[in-house]
Amino acid sequence: MRFRIANGRDIPALHALIESAYRGESARLGWTHEADLLGGQRTDAQALGDIIADDAQVILLAEAGGELHGCVLVADKGEGRSYLGMLAVRPDLQSAGVGATLLAEAEDLARHVLEARTMEMTVIKRRPELIAWYERCGYADTGRETPFPMDDPRFGLPKVDELVFVALAKAL
Repeated sequence: MRFRIANGRDIPALHALIESAYRGESARLGWTHEADLLGGQRTDAQALGDIIADDAQVILLAEAGGELHGCVLVADKGEGRSYLGMLAVRPDLQSAGVGATLLAEAEDLARHVLEARTMEMTVIKRRPELIAWYERCGYADTGRETPFPMDDPRFGLPKVDELVFVALAKAL
């Protein structure tokens, strides 16, 4: 597997990957989807372009055989803190170790390039299997919760009530 930082030319393939991993019927092929909780989009090309243009954020791509297998966002939050988000793996490759490998690469990038001492993230609380996976990877629940933007279709269309994010963190 080869890793590199996304650029503007990657947006169409990156957007398709993220949507396929999080939303709709294609997402149901994997175990990390949000399709039962949210409809609509996970992100859009404009948001991805904004991330790529932001010097404090990168999207790390995992490729093999000339194909995009996964991605993850890493953001510099300052004061030794980094943020991990949008970890997405092609649904047909989930459970094959791509996510764990991407997570390790993201942590290395945060540690060595951003000089972060802590990696933080938020996960929808109604995703206990995903939270448990992150806990097995060394992340711990911080006890902080934030509401999901229920009325903002840029983040999806809720299919259930009471969506909330839990914050997880890991010392690097």
